[in-house]
Amino acid sequence: MNIAIIGTGYVGLVTGACFADLGNKVYCVDSDQSKINFLKKSCVTIYEPGLEEMVKRNIKKKRISFSTDIKNCVNKCEIIFICVGTPSKENGEPDLVDLENVSRKIAKSMNSYKLIVEKSTVPVETGEWVEKTIAASKKRNVNFDMASNPEFLREGTAINDFMHPDRIVIGTKSEKAKRMLIDLYKPLKSAVVATDIKSAEIIKHASNSYLAMKISFINAISIICEKSGADIKEVAKGIGLDGRIGKDFLKAGAGFGGSCFPKDLSAFIHIAEKLGYNFTLLKEVHRINESQKDLIIGKISKVVWNIPGKTIGVLGLSFKPDTDDIRNAPALDIIKELIKHGAKIRVYDPKAMAKTKKILKKDVTYCDTAYLAAKGSDALLVMTEWDEFKKLDFKKIKKLLTQPVIIDGRNIYEPAAMKKLGFIYTGIGRRMP
Repeated sequence: MNIAIIGTGYVGLVTGACFADLGNKVYCVDSDQSKINFLKKSCVTIYEPGLEEMVKRNIKKKRISFSTDIKNCVNKCEIIFICVGTPSKENGEPDLVDLENVSRKIAKSMNSYKLIVEKSTVPVETGEWVEKTIAASKKRNVNFDMASNPEFLREGTAINDFMHPDRIVIGTKSEKAKRMLIDLYKPLKSAVVATDIKSAEIIKHASNSYLAMKISFINAISIICEKSGADIKEVAKGIGLDGRIGKDFLKAGAGFGGSCFPKDLSAFIHIAEKLGYNFTLLKEVHRINESQKDLIIGKISKVVWNIPGKTIGVLGLSFKPDTDDIRNAPALDIIKELIKHGAKIRVYDPKAMAKTKKILKKDVTYCDTAYLAAKGSDALLVMTEWDEFKKLDFKKIKKLLTQPVIIDGRNIYEPAAMKKLGFIYTGIGRRMP
């Protein structure tokens, strides 16, 4: 099929590359000329394992192309995926201005039947607004259908998630639109949930909010474990083996971040309020997540005594491993708070350094290795569970630190092993030997 992808961020670029790899002809459009110039040279502007190789492969086979010309791409394609950003406003409501603008541009460009698919995460009833906008803005008497096809891609495993999905959600009013999308996804051999547009829109927000709730729940349980002398890893294992609950998203730590969970949680709270429902459960999920950052600061203070003047080495800046995404990353909020407290910060991350430098320009010392981040530090704070950090030479780390203190914000080390090595160690909800 000929497919247009409007927006080449994380979702748009992965979606476009994967559709091309399945044998479709994909036209990717973005208003950012510099980004398009990079992509034309096979230079991917985000870090996602396997993505750059996939883009290069499909450019070579002429199955994917990049442009700023939305009209040309819309004219060539029958299915158009809208993948523009929907950032949060201060009140948590998603900003849909770009979505509206793109909808108008699509409408003015349509020369024949088009299936318009919202891929971006949007509030329920957005599909109706997009449909009304296109109907009012189109210049020619051409038919179109509207559909919702939410994405469930995790950064770091996005390609695998696309190619091997748990389910594909398709929300439509038209049998023709439903059949077109089912045919498009047929090579993936996945379960398909075919529903109405509003239900599809809610499925996405409800899914992410539920997963965020599981993370905040286990973080709350970790505090009870610390106070009682239990171990959160053992408790989480016992909970997760229950088939009704499952083991995923039951890792206690410094809290969730990224572009999805915080944004979608706030958006769903706002959606509920607009519909007349006070979603207090999700408000508490948000509060618990924010409080985890204060918990980390408290743990640092407890082991180094006075924070002012102390040097803290931080390992990990991205909100999770295998991505360079620092949006809503707990590490950045904690670093900013430590700086306010008068601490000196040394940081290292395998992939997220460049993006962090644009935000924390002169406030921290950027190091080329984990060992340099540890050198001369009064404590080492681990904020991202990169595999690299699980394989460190701890005898070397201990010599480099001014005092052998490790605050493990992701529970990647075992307390007994750290104690045996001579470290003053603290994790999240771990039973200390």
